[in-house]
Amino acid sequence: MKEYNPKAIEKKWQDIWDEKGTFHALDDKSKPKFYALIEFPYPSGQGLHVGHPRPYTALDIVSRKRRLQGYNVLYPMGWDAFGLPTENYAIKNKIHPKKVTEQNVARFKSQLKSLGLSFDWSREINTTDPEYYRWTQWIFLKLFEKGLAYKEESSINWCTECKVGLANEEVVNGGCERCGGEVVRKTKNQWMLKITEYAERLIKDLDLVDYIDRVKIQQKNWIGKSQGMEVNFNITGENKVTVYTTRPDTLFAVTYVTLSPEHPLINKLKDKITNFDKIEAYRESASKKSDFERTELVKEKTGVQIEGITATNPVNGKEIPVWISDYVLMSYGTGAVMAVPGHDTRDWEFAKTFNLPIIEVVKGGDIEKEAFTDIESGTMINSDFLDGLSVKEAKEKISSWLEEKGIGKRKTNYKLRDWLFSRQRYWGEPIPVVHCDKCGWVALPEEELPLMLPEVESYEPTDNGESPLANITDWVKTTCPKCGGDAERETDTMPQWAGSSWYFLRYTDPHNDKELASKENLDYWIPIDWYNGGMEHTTLHLLYSRFWHKFLYDYGIVPTPEPYQKRTSHGMILGENNEKMSKSRGNVINPDEVVDEFGADTLRVYEMFIGDFEKSVSWSENGVKGCRRFLERVWKLQDILVEGEEYSKELESTMHKTIKKVSEDFESLKFNTAIASLMSLINEFNSAGKVNKAEFRTFLILLNPAAPHITEELWQNSGFQGMLNETSWPVWDDNKTIDDVIEMAVQINGKVRGKILVPADATQEVAKSKVIEDEKLNALIEGKTLVKEIYVPGRIFNIVVK
Repeated sequence: MKEYNPKAIEKKWQDIWDEKGTFHALDDKSKPKFYALIEFPYPSGQGLHVGHPRPYTALDIVSRKRRLQGYNVLYPMGWDAFGLPTENYAIKNKIHPKKVTEQNVARFKSQLKSLGLSFDWSREINTTDPEYYRWTQWIFLKLFEKGLAYKEESSINWCTECKVGLANEEVVNGGCERCGGEVVRKTKNQWMLKITEYAERLIKDLDLVDYIDRVKIQQKNWIGKSQGMEVNFNITGENKVTVYTTRPDTLFAVTYVTLSPEHPLINKLKDKITNFDKIEAYRESASKKSDFERTELVKEKTGVQIEGITATNPVNGKEIPVWISDYVLMSYGTGAVMAVPGHDTRDWEFAKTFNLPIIEVVKGGDIEKEAFTDIESGTMINSDFLDGLSVKEAKEKISSWLEEKGIGKRKTNYKLRDWLFSRQRYWGEPIPVVHCDKCGWVALPEEELPLMLPEVESYEPTDNGESPLANITDWVKTTCPKCGGDAERETDTMPQWAGSSWYFLRYTDPHNDKELASKENLDYWIPIDWYNGGMEHTTLHLLYSRFWHKFLYDYGIVPTPEPYQKRTSHGMILGENNEKMSKSRGNVINPDEVVDEFGADTLRVYEMFIGDFEKSVSWSENGVKGCRRFLERVWKLQDILVEGEEYSKELESTMHKTIKKVSEDFESLKFNTAIASLMSLINEFNSAGKVNKAEFRTFLILLNPAAPHITEELWQNSGFQGMLNETSWPVWDDNKTIDDVIEMAVQINGKVRGKILVPADATQEVAKSKVIEDEKLNALIEGKTLVKEIYVPGRIFNIVVK
């Protein structure tokens, strides 16, 4: 027998699969379908790291299994290739982003193919392909047509390093999500998408899907639904300010009102404000902070009292001061808050800093110890007509009272903001609209799509915050599609999230040049049956793509309100030092090197065997070597292969148990325990000194999704008919997974003293007879008084004596 040689075997089978189109999804829509999806990667210059194959292999295993079960499987791959990293690399190295993208994609693709992943490469897509982004632009035009894409002057997060505007979701710990650079506030005219129109449905429709709980929770928390009241506070003169509160029951505890530095009332009342210079200086300071810095809870509270004006508490008529503070944002709520320092940590800290009054209105707290946060129960005090009521009763009574008086109304609020959709960079989809002085913003006719990126020599970001496209006069100057007059193209480009918000739809019909995808294909393949991705994308990509899908559903393009029926997430693979892999830590593992030394099947098996798929795990070279030894043991099973068309009597139960275990574990992300059961089965074969052809055939099929190359080769070597990938997944007989004889623990007075072998369905009397037959156990009870017997069939027998 030849030695196990992964290099020869793996390339051989990869070429065969490519030549035959083995993993191409079929046009046969009479078969049950299974659409498996992983997040398509951003093709960076560094290539794959060992974290990439973990989710890819996991759904590859499920996809291979489902094919063998008779499903028409779509398991596609493509490239999320627009974006800042490529552009920054291109600028630094003086290479056009298009060229950089081509090089990176080629490297990623060769690496993925070397892993033997069963992607349908005939459906490969690339977000930078004009034939792809033509439909990204088309979707934008439909959003624009329905009033869901609009442009407005707004204060944005500006990355000083990338020189680009960022959505709130792209600011992490006060810095740019991509480069870590400083983020400041800047006012620009920006395209926005009205995702807030879908906020309620984005929450409600989570009931329609099978997402793991932590994903649903993150979605709901990010949308941030709350129900409360909008309440009007009169300000000096005829002015008023509206605040939003979820706790109208605490209105009697309001001792001051705080405005955002950007609140328009400040400029309106400029003539009445006696310390306007001081207010202006504070506003200037606040403008240099990001939203994160302004709202971060653990920081010193700052603010200035606005002298010359006061507010009136609407429930008791008391005059209270008005302050300005940077922790209040115009982008959330109304840009003004009523301060309740007796029942809110942030307000309490502010009141303590500036020596402001603190009133308690819910009995049971300890204000000095801040033991008041989130009080939802208790009795109202110091609240006039609310005194003695429970919090719940007080909320309802004060809400009705405010409505009757015309000074408040019930309101549902969301933390979610509209999606900032402009980037002042070159490497992105051009936004297909023009501006005409006469007609305003006008959409390009659909027949002019795709609006392609112009070829440019300089694509560096500008210092004035405009897109590099703004400098290409010949491209910018155009005519208005509506009136024929002079017009200018939009020079901002779309964010990287645009192409990834609908890519899963294009996989169903990637070469269609007449429409986004045919109705026939969308009706068959959508929704995606199983989508796996990183937890880091559950508040960005997942939310954005669900929004776009819902819009397309409303527009009549897609057949379902939700794109993904099932969503799971995987844990990271850490370095051997238990830290996140990074170049700076010097702990990055290149999968190419692992494949070269040990083989792709070893890498695949190891990444599935390494631990709980949903949790982070540390890389171990010894673990890799252990999985290679396992495959060598699989290879050597040829030495003990004997004839036999049915499972041997000795192994029949074990075979059926293993089929059941592996089948169920593959579907529930328990890849490590599935592989462990196959390792145990090899031990059974070796203990018996033989494995017959029926047993070996089943074993190879069960292992195939995790280790496809070695199993195809052994299938061929063993003379089995056709190729392994053309056979059927084995089935188990539940009756044969139940042991005829089981081992049962025996306790004497609560302590395990031994074990007995009994029939699986043994009665208590039969078990008792087996205890008496055992000399050691019988000696412990013989001659003693029996107090009681506790018998749990199939599990344990406890005998109590004295």
